Amino acid sequence: MELTLIQQIAVWALPVLFAITAHEAAHAYAAKKLGDPTAFLLGRMTFNPLKHIDPVGTIVLPLICLLMPGGFLFGYAKPVPVNFNALRNPKRDMRWVAAAGPLANLVMAMLWALIYRFALSGLEGNSFQLPLALMAEAGIQINVILMVLNLLPLPPLDGGRILVSLLPNQQAAQVSRIEPYGFLILIGLLVSGLLGQILAPLMHLVMQLIGLIL
Repeated sequence: MELTLIQQIAVWALPVLFAITAHEAAHAYAAKKLGDPTAFLLGRMTFNPLKHIDPVGTIVLPLICLLMPGGFLFGYAKPVPVNFNALRNPKRDMRWVAAAGPLANLVMAMLWALIYRFALSGLEGNSFQLPLALMAEAGIQINVILMVLNLLPLPPLDGGRILVSLLPNQQAAQVSRIEPYGFLILIGLLVSGLLGQILAPLMHLVMQLIGLIL
């Protein structure tokens, strides 16, 4: 079924907002539990999407991706501020704060998968069946994208922070030096089409795992 741009926006808007909100709120919650209240004090430990929206990354960039035929949906939210030095064990706890975001997206993807199953089996013949099924499909896809994307071992992505937390100090410092250029590398991969090629098989694997679990 070919959707108009307005229909695509209607289908994707809520799943995207929920996905970025859960991701960033999970970082904030993990940081507070492990000793850093910075994000909590700034009001970022919340499921209010307005606290996490970045005008360019959350609205403009995904819209551009939707306009591109066969484009790879890409976007980001305002990063949750974390003072890693305030964590009880900075190097160890860094990985748990970083992992909390992708884990939240995995949980969200599974919830959307359950909603998709309900739409197919519980709303048969109902006018809400198709819109809810399409929205659930979008919810699964955006959460799996965010999860896999953020687990790439590239600072400042979550996977990069997890990698830094696992490496010996000297190697960790070397990897950390990539961080100022990480976003530019990511944009380069996106524009070249390599990002989609890297993520597609990983996303397929996660989708299969969700199917097996549910």
